[in-house]
This record gives sequence, structure tokens and C-alpha cells, in this order.
Amino acid sequence: MSDLSIAAAALLPPSPSLLAPSTPMTLPPTSAPAPPPPSLTRVHRTRLMQVWRSAGWPCKDGIEIDLLAAGLLVLQVNADGREALRLTDAGIQLLAESRQQNTRALSGHDRLAQKFAEHLLASGRVVWRELSLRAQIETPPPATVAPSTGEAPAALLAAEPLPLWADEEALQKAAKNTWRMARPDLFSVRNTSVEAYLQPMVHEIKFSRADLLSDLRHEAKRQAYQWLCCECYYVFPAGVAKPNEIPSEFGVWVLHGSLKEGRFELLRPARHMGCTLPFPVWLALAKATPLRADELEAPQATLGEAGDPPAAGLQP
Repeated sequence: MSDLSIAAAALLPPSPSLLAPSTPMTLPPTSAPAPPPPSLTRVHRTRLMQVWRSAGWPCKDGIEIDLLAAGLLVLQVNADGREALRLTDAGIQLLAESRQQNTRALSGHDRLAQKFAEHLLASGRVVWRELSLRAQIETPPPATVAPSTGEAPAALLAAEPLPLWADEEALQKAAKNTWRMARPDLFSVRNTSVEAYLQPMVHEIKFSRADLLSDLRHEAKRQAYQWLCCECYYVFPAGVAKPNEIPSEFGVWVLHGSLKEGRFELLRPARHMGCTLPFPVWLALAKATPLRADELEAPQATLGEAGDPPAAGLQP
């Protein structure tokens, strides 16, 4: 290129594209992926129910963090600066769905036991379900060698050997030391502080006739129930059995109608026998948790709906 060309190019104005400032390249904003919601377990649903029943004091643990992150709880601060937990609409909906699923999952036997437990709680008794209690039963004296054949029965060969000349007192002692585990469907006592007024009761729930007949064939099982209480009852739907099919020392309750709206009727009271609960039974009751009315059905449902006229004797 000649000197004249270079001079002419220098006199020309610069190109606009060269004068414009360079625009930096911008990338689209990238948002961090949202963390997955915490998986809720039975422990979380139990804590939700506990918060629903309580004043909502926070525990500040991992369970509450999960529930707050899932939007099932909300942390509120009152005017005094105190924190309290409250259930959101999503938390209440989760509890309602869980309750409906649990109700559907219950068998007929469990629903009948639950309904009669409500009946006992309404009468002022303290109720436990499916306790494991050690009970003493009476068994016949061990068989001895038959004098005609000289052969011992198989039950005697499997049992512990007795003295060669076992007297009557030894046989009675062996019979009294027979124990077995009893699991009554419902065990209840009166809500009193006087031991003589406790009146422990056992209620066996039988939803079908086959279940009832199977239970009646086990005499040792019935003896264990009677050893644990003053009165023992069988509870079953109407039509499953007649009262004369049940041993006379047992009482009979029947359910008329459906499991949801039926009513109970006492067909025969049980034979009352004095009973003092031994210490092992007291220890088992102390370790177990009695049923609560709010764990079964809402007890205030019996108060009536809003707008209903007050019952007799409750007018102001």
C-alpha cells in the first residue's frame, strides 16, 4: 500500500461498528433445583396429631423441621414474643386422610372392639387393649401310671417326673403352679383411687360365630380371664350366638345394628367374683398406655350440633 493510500485512510471517519462499545454476553439465569419434599412417616403424622391436641409449643427437632418444610406446620409469634406451632390446611387435610385410611384398614373385630371401648370410656372406666398378662389357671392333677397296664400316658412322660410316692399336697401344689399368658381384647377398671372399688373386667370381642366357638373350646383361656378380673363378658353382634350357649359365669353383650350406628344391649350380667389384682398385673398396667376417648371418636359429638336446643336440665 502506498503512502498516499495510508494518508487517505487516516482522513476517513472511523466505522460506527468500531466506535460502539462491546455488549457483554448474558446467559439465562439458572435456578437451583428445588430440594425434594421430605418423606413423611408415621412419626411425622403422630407429631402432627400431638401439635393439634396441644398448645403448639415447639420442640425444635428434626421432625418439626420436616413438617415446616412440607408446609404442614407454620411457626407463629404472638405479641409477647412466644413461638407456637399451628397446623396449616394441608396438615389438617393429611390428618383427615390418615384417619379415614386407618378406619378402612380396621377389621370388623377391631371396629367392634373400638366401639365397645368407647362404651366403656363413656361409663367412666379406664380401658386397655390387647394387654399381655400372666394369669394362673387350675389344671387337673398329673396322671399316674395305670394299674392295669402299667404304662404311663404320653402327657406324663413329657412332664417333669414326680416323686414315686407323691402325696395329695404335692399334687395340689403342682396344679396351682400352672401359669399362662392371657391377652384379653379389653381390660378395664373403674376410675377410682380405692382398690376395693376397682372392679376389674375383661371383655372378649367375637365378631363371628366361628371365632366364638373356637374360644369356647379353650377352657384354660377362660380360666385365665376369670383369674384376672371380677367379671368377664363376651361381646358379639346380635345373632352370632344365644346366651344359653355361653358358660353361665360369663356375661353377654350384643350389638344391635351396624358397627357405625348400632347400640349395645346387656343380655346377661356376669357372675361377680372377688378379685385383687396382683403386683405383676399392676406392673403391666403401669407399663401400658390406656385408651383415650379422642383416639377413638370425638367425644364431644354427643354434645349435639350447633343450633340444637339444650338438653333438659342444662338451660340457663
